[in-house]
Amino acid sequence: MKPFTVMFVADICGKPGRQAVAHLLKPLREKYEVDYVIANIENSAGGFGITPEMSQKFFTYGVNVQTSGNHIWDRVQILDYIGTTPRLLRPANFPSGVPGSGLYVDTIGDFKIATINLMGRVYMANTDCPFKKADAILDRIGDVHAVFVDFHAEATSEKQAMAYYLDGKVSAVVGTHTHVPTADEKVSTRGTAYITDAGMTGPHKSIIGMDIGPSVGRFLTAMPKRFSTASEDVKIMGVIVKINREDGSAISIERYSEDFNLADFQSGSIGIEED
Repeated sequence: MKPFTVMFVADICGKPGRQAVAHLLKPLREKYEVDYVIANIENSAGGFGITPEMSQKFFTYGVNVQTSGNHIWDRVQILDYIGTTPRLLRPANFPSGVPGSGLYVDTIGDFKIATINLMGRVYMANTDCPFKKADAILDRIGDVHAVFVDFHAEATSEKQAMAYYLDGKVSAVVGTHTHVPTADEKVSTRGTAYITDAGMTGPHKSIIGMDIGPSVGRFLTAMPKRFSTASEDVKIMGVIVKINREDGSAISIERYSEDFNLADFQSGSIGIEED
């Protein structure tokens, strides 16, 4: 039986990242025979947050569900939108009363997949326990074939701890937030795929997506600097996870990285991200 294939798009950063997704997502879906696309979109608006208009465009490009993290509230327009858009997730372990949800259950054909968005607490905001929140969600999630977790966290130790904690309980735990891809992708003996960080979709001649000068200046002077998204060496990257349709166990996890040059594409094509 053909596996269910999930494409995860790593943290989309600024206009260059949005343009890369607009142009490359469809051909990559075909290349990898993808059934489902999950994308972390929390840095899409100039590196900080996302607007409703950008979120809507990502859905038209072929993204099935959008995950996020600590920057999800950076654009005030998102507060009303996220409450009416269940396919745009915020970390589930924000305190109660926060708009939106950290869980989305979808059905593709006869296959039901749940996406869970969680956020770490080490060097991050003071949120509820992501481990206990994962337990609570899994207890009430119902009958699904696969569970995919985006764990948005700073500390590699916390990400690895989550992978072991959920080992055998979910299909995949994919780390996001640091924008630097790791080379530790694996599938456990209990069938859970894992990578500490899937990387970044956006400009890689940068410091985690931002222009180099101000970022270096901040380290040199400890003074505030205005950050803006870089523009060179743009890539779309992430992981491809293949899942056994019968038991939801991961079969494989593979990193991908594709260069993007806007000049290679003609303006006016369907799906072009211009703004």
